[in-house]
Amino acid sequence: QAQAVESGGGLVQAGGSLRLSCRVSGLTFENVGMAWFRQAPGKQREGVSYIDWSGRFTSYSDSVKGRFTISRDNDLRTVYLQMNSLKPEDTGIYYCAAIFGFDSITEMTPRSEWEWGQGTQVTVSS
Repeated sequence: QAQAVESGGGLVQAGGSLRLSCRVSGLTFENVGMAWFRQAPGKQREGVSYIDWSGRFTSYSDSVKGRFTISRDNDLRTVYLQMNSLKPEDTGIYYCAAIFGFDSITEMTPRSEWEWGQGTQVTVSS
């Protein structure tokens, strides 16, 4: 079973920064695209950012474009999300997942063997 451990969340004031990490096990990390999702209280989980296997292609939701940066280190089997200029609406639990193909940020499908982790809580105060 493929899975990950997310970390790096916390409580931050609006305008602050956080760097999330996601360390993956159970699959050939350097061959798969990875994504970050988030789930705000009372809302469905939504895609935030995607990075392909090489790190050369990235994509972001409109709500985070220009503020968040996704990256990966294939040697460490880890994907990162640098979040700057945080807003209260960025509050939620952040999850990573290995993605099967990529069409758009709103239509990402986790790989069939992927097991969701517990995520990492991000809370942005106004």
